[in-house]
Amino acid sequence: MHRAVAPGTTGPFTGRMHMANTIDHDYLAKRQLKKGTAGWVLLAGLGVSYVISGDFAGWNFGLAEAGWGGFAIAAVVMAIMYFALVLSLAEMSAAIPAAGGGYSFARQTMGPLGGYLTGLAVLIEYALAPAAIVIFIGAAVEELMGINGPWVYAVFYAIFIGIHLAGVGEALKTMMVISGLAVLAILATGLALVDDFDMAKLFTIAPSDVAGATELLPFGWHGVWAALPFAMWLFLAVEGVPLAAEEARDPARDMPKGIIGAMVFLLFTALLVILLLAGAAGADVIAGSGVPLVDALKTTGSGTLATAINVLGLAGLIASFFSVIYGYSRLVFALSRAGYLPKALSLTSRRKAPTWALIAPGVFGFLVSLSGEGDLILGMAVVGATISYALMALSHILLRLRRPELERPYRTPGGVVTSALALLLSLVAMTGVYAFDPRAFNYTLVLFVFGAGYFLIYGRHHLVARSADEELALILDAEHTLDENPELPVTPQHANPGTQQA
Repeated sequence: MHRAVAPGTTGPFTGRMHMANTIDHDYLAKRQLKKGTAGWVLLAGLGVSYVISGDFAGWNFGLAEAGWGGFAIAAVVMAIMYFALVLSLAEMSAAIPAAGGGYSFARQTMGPLGGYLTGLAVLIEYALAPAAIVIFIGAAVEELMGINGPWVYAVFYAIFIGIHLAGVGEALKTMMVISGLAVLAILATGLALVDDFDMAKLFTIAPSDVAGATELLPFGWHGVWAALPFAMWLFLAVEGVPLAAEEARDPARDMPKGIIGAMVFLLFTALLVILLLAGAAGADVIAGSGVPLVDALKTTGSGTLATAINVLGLAGLIASFFSVIYGYSRLVFALSRAGYLPKALSLTSRRKAPTWALIAPGVFGFLVSLSGEGDLILGMAVVGATISYALMALSHILLRLRRPELERPYRTPGGVVTSALALLLSLVAMTGVYAFDPRAFNYTLVLFVFGAGYFLIYGRHHLVARSADEELALILDAEHTLDENPELPVTPQHANPGTQQA
């Protein structure tokens, strides 16, 4: 398997990496993920799975904020932002194949503090998003079975964390099956609604009395601004594909193909739901729907199919819930292994699953879900996401400027212009959350400040490696050593006093 050369080294496993053999072998041997599990198709499936629930519910509330025309503008702007970000991430994930994703990229250019703040922003997004999704799952279960509440949330968290603990191969295969059912539901709904499409139904939300309101923009340009967070829900979390870099078969080739492939497919599904649901059932009907695909089919007389889609819609929610659990576990694993978070969180099981990185954020998410405020939690996740997008885009710009010699198996079309566009639009999107719900904006900033305080007071004094170069080098060398010597014993005398086993 091809491995990128760690920046600052002269070959795949030379230079500073000798430290892993004499000091950090024991530490890293207990913190290894299963290599070679995912090719580019599975990575693309992971990207789709992260996001697919957004096609089933959540995005449509943006119609109530902006009308169809305003929401369509917001969706185009956010699609441009995500595509620019994905192209930037494709380059960085091929050059820096570490499980930390955005955190790993930021640390290369902005040091430990920049890396941690980026990782913290992603963690806020990924820890809160499952809490919002499980609330939507509860609503779907109630629709189908008449039960809902904390026990439903607890059961879903327990089942799907349990599948992840069984091993990444089993988890990703399960995720692909569930995602396939969700995609089938979207395609079947689109085919059923084509004959009922009427352009006039896109504009059934009457213009308000705000300044600049028209039939196209019934709530003016302010509505477009407030609709940005809902437009993000169509693509939110696709940026998590690089979190699987250490489990990819060939990161240099598979990561760019996987994340770009996922984004292209998500653009297609977003177009289907935005255009056909409102165009067949009416924008006013879809704007207030908790299950927009189902209600669109019922409105157009496809009741039997609507029942089936209601079941498959639950699969869509589960797919994203399941895959985001995967994402947060890999991020927590990477941050913990580097010493930013308590080191016990990066210990892996015999099946190479990061046990406590799966369980601890799951407990946190479950407790958050007890609030029942899915919209608020979703808004907070979006704030965390936009902060991370800005920092990741900035990382790409700085990496191009400061590390031109870095081996780049894939290069972002447009270079820093592309990442600068992603940076600008992510800042605009962040303000959109404030326009919709100032509480979500303010609560997230409190979490962010609290997390930053933890690093400044405690975390920065417990880092495993002195630099990002050294950290990546240690990881790659440990992988190489363990691949060649899978039965190599772990001995206490090799432990680093500064990085004691948890």
